[in-house]
Amino acid sequence: MSKNNGSKAKSILLKTLIGSLGTIALGFIIASLLTSSGVKQYVYSPTLQSVSQIFPKEAHLFLLEQEMAALSAYRSEERENFDWMQLATNIKLGDFRTLLGREIPGLGTYHSEIIVAGEGTNITTIPIESPPPTDDQLENQTVEQDEIDKAKEEKPLKDTKNVSEKSVYIYHTHSWEAFEPLLKGSNNSPHTSSTNPSVNVIAVGKKLKNELESRGIGVKHNQSNVREGMNAKGMEPYESYVYSRGLVKEALAQNENMSYLIDIHRDSQPAEITTKKIDGKNYARIFFVVGKAHKNYEKSLEIANELHHELEKKYPGISRGIYVKTKAEGNGIYNQDLSDRALLLEFGGVDNNLTELYNSVEAFAEVFDGYYRSDAKKVNTN
Repeated sequence: MSKNNGSKAKSILLKTLIGSLGTIALGFIIASLLTSSGVKQYVYSPTLQSVSQIFPKEAHLFLLEQEMAALSAYRSEERENFDWMQLATNIKLGDFRTLLGREIPGLGTYHSEIIVAGEGTNITTIPIESPPPTDDQLENQTVEQDEIDKAKEEKPLKDTKNVSEKSVYIYHTHSWEAFEPLLKGSNNSPHTSSTNPSVNVIAVGKKLKNELESRGIGVKHNQSNVREGMNAKGMEPYESYVYSRGLVKEALAQNENMSYLIDIHRDSQPAEITTKKIDGKNYARIFFVVGKAHKNYEKSLEIANELHHELEKKYPGISRGIYVKTKAEGNGIYNQDLSDRALLLEFGGVDNNLTELYNSVEAFAEVFDGYYRSDAKKVNTN
């Protein structure tokens, strides 16, 4: 090897070493900042995206080239459109979150998009979905009947008006999502599950049906045991939205006046995140989830946004905000393509009791009633 070649090789080696050390140092600095207690609570997805936009694409490509040498062969003018890369690697040029999210624990959630952040809402407090229960989890469950009776005594069902026209369809894609205070011996699990409709989200749907019907709004409430229905059809646990989609399509086919779809869930976040005291009364907080991968996305977002702001006017802090999910973070559609008036609501969390849930149902029904009447006037005017 000639002297010049040797010097050139050393120079290349030195540059590679400096580049690698720089990349490692940058990773450690970012990881330290993101995981520090002082910063963690204030780092939002939009903030990271804004920081990413400060850096040119060439900076991102330089970091990628440290692991993917073939990229360095492309001229800068050929680097404008890298859709194939995002498809193959889930890396989006211009957004550091996609580059680091798989390497730094917890950073993957920074893909999440919070459209409207309610009080205390950031990437550390977004909804956490409970996995489908196992047979063992559902065995030997005992209901806290005193807790249920107490809530029903404080919040009895109201007299309803006989409305033949059903315009609201309430259902539960994850009907097994239950509440810890309503079950004995649930061991404070964040994923408390039950097929008993007195202790799971079906109880919330039943209360909402009563509240809306007492205001003259016709409601059909599907109280199906989704887990049992899926098992009967030989469906896998991850196909819950496929199953509930069938329920919704059947309901729409049977009633052409059915226009509002409300899928009720509950979060797995703890009480301090999902509970708010307003005027001395505890409420289970509400989170709106909107799927982005469907044609009705803008309309679904518009309805959620209006309801969120109306709730906040009357009950400050009751709404946790609006959370948008693509297919990368979940189903991405949530049956919201079947109607331009579809909602997915997280009512409270695993730690909320029935009284807190009922308080929130009453608040939501009050606000929804106003929106419903206003929407009906718009339709009639048009």
